[in-house]
Amino acid sequence: MYAIIETGGKQLKVQEGQTIYVEKLDVNEGEEYVFDKVVAVNNDGLVLGTPYVEGAKVTCKVEKQGKEKKVVIFKYKQKKGSTRRKQGHRQPYTKLTVNKIA
Repeated sequence: MYAIIETGGKQLKVQEGQTIYVEKLDVNEGEEYVFDKVVAVNNDGLVLGTPYVEGAKVTCKVEKQGKEKKVVIFKYKQKKGSTRRKQGHRQPYTKLTVNKIA
């Protein structure tokens, strides 16, 4: 059994017991989060939504909030003297464990 959910502008295929990383959600660690934007569910046959499946929910437990490894952005224009710029970015994420697909 699996479901396809929509979160953070992306679609993810999830199964029960799976650990997923999504864009940062506004919930605390240890709480449960319910995804109601379920695009498709496969349980003895595929059910597609238009755009979402009515009554379908995916319940997840929040494991932790964190930041990914730093991505370094270095901009440089040759023959311009002092046009060097170094910048870093760490994308925040939420780690979830899928408990139940209903």
